Amino acid sequence: MPPPADIVKVAIEWPGAFPKLMEIDQKKPLSAIIKEVCDGWSLGSNENFALQIADSTNFYITEKNRNNIKNGSILRLTTSPVSRGTKFCFLIRDLIQICVNIPVCVLFLFFLTLQYQTALQLHERIQSSSMDAKLEALKDLANASRDITFAQEFINLDGISLLTQMVESGTDFGDLLSFTLTAFVELMDHGIVSWDTFSVAFIKKIASYVNKAAMDTAVLQRSLAILESMVLNSQDLYHKVAQEITIGQLIPHLQGTDQDIQTYTVAVINALFLKAPEEKRQEMAHILAQKQLRSIILTNVIRNPTPINDEMAHQLYVLQVLNFNLLEDRMMTKMDPQDQAQRDIIFELRRIAFDVECEPNNSGSIEKRKSMYTRDYKKLGFINHVNPAVDFTQIPPGMLALDNMLYFARHHQDAYIRIVLENSSREDKHECPFGRSSIELTKMLCEILKVGELPSENCHDFHPMFFTHDRSFEEFFCICIQLLNKTWKEMRATSEDFNKVRGPTLSFRVKVEMQRCCSHYAQTGRSRV
Repeated sequence: MPPPADIVKVAIEWPGAFPKLMEIDQKKPLSAIIKEVCDGWSLGSNENFALQIADSTNFYITEKNRNNIKNGSILRLTTSPVSRGTKFCFLIRDLIQICVNIPVCVLFLFFLTLQYQTALQLHERIQSSSMDAKLEALKDLANASRDITFAQEFINLDGISLLTQMVESGTDFGDLLSFTLTAFVELMDHGIVSWDTFSVAFIKKIASYVNKAAMDTAVLQRSLAILESMVLNSQDLYHKVAQEITIGQLIPHLQGTDQDIQTYTVAVINALFLKAPEEKRQEMAHILAQKQLRSIILTNVIRNPTPINDEMAHQLYVLQVLNFNLLEDRMMTKMDPQDQAQRDIIFELRRIAFDVECEPNNSGSIEKRKSMYTRDYKKLGFINHVNPAVDFTQIPPGMLALDNMLYFARHHQDAYIRIVLENSSREDKHECPFGRSSIELTKMLCEILKVGELPSENCHDFHPMFFTHDRSFEEFFCICIQLLNKTWKEMRATSEDFNKVRGPTLSFRVKVEMQRCCSHYAQTGRSRV
């Protein structure tokens, strides 16, 4: 004999318990059915529970849709969404309909009471001995923690300490640990609790998740996010994190395919770079170069078929700015005309350009030697032909301009000699003064690349070429000085036109051409100048 049409046979799940087979009488109120299920598992307060379909939809069973339950359906007993906060919305609606004159402060206090009750329940549930029940509670906590009012109530219950103790115990793994860290991150993002309050044991445990060769992706991502926040928000924690994490341990996370992990990894490197004492930054830059960080980013991120998202673009921009800022000291250092070592650099520029050796003191009269030097310094395009060291007393760009010129002369010698000799053989009025141009170009590049400025929070403009060369600023200069010379010839400029070429016309062209040439260089390793 077939069962009555109003009777539906189903299975009902509850975390930590064996599924229960039962018959549901569709003529009974839904609340009575939920009470019967709760009584079967000795769960009190049945009004705090609900039934939902145990499939990908997870929709809740209500009086309106209960007829959709079919024989053989699998249901899940779960915490009622009403008890988790939506009940407040319905209560507010009913209160407004019944009595519009209730003071706002009363409603607000009622809301706080509900948030406190929710926080208290979750505080108890995440300590459950049932792993399934604990996991569900941690999922709920991770979601609820986005709300600052709930976060305040949970933190007031010493919830942050409870979460850190759970992490330090080392007993949770996988999803349990992932949702624990997610809830922690969400709570800390509200800025209610100081980062300085965490123990060394907690820092070591978080760092250990990053240092492991194989780690759950979600756990790794959240651990990297926590380390970044620790470093950025506390100078004391910076030193503690720096003792636990090395660049070598972070590099492997850039060699994977998960762009989110790569982004968080670069963010941690940037945070360590930004917070490092000034005297340590050059040392850190040297370590990054030794570990071939730029090459790894170029191969695994920039040249990866996956498009670079905005957050990764921002982190690459920050890394670029922090590295370029290492040049600020040279940019703001004036040349000392009496410093022989600095003067020797100018002699080296002359020697490479004209293939001459420094004459010994007895080679001709002093006046003759001075005349030769003056002649050659004029050909090199310095403003002060007698003592070109004076040209580098302007800051910015200071000694950085001289560094660029020497790099160009040594590493792109043919192009350097060609530019100098080409201009020295022109008529005076059409020569492009190499020295003067180099100083102005270096200053322009410092402005374009924002040397000495802190990274902007909303900027995503990174130059791929930066990741192709450890001396990328100097390579920028080498490309652009050739562009400047090319522009000078095309405009048939004269010395009187220098400011015009150097100004808006050149500035615009340099920016456009630099982007074109540097993009080509980043892809091929060859300049198009």
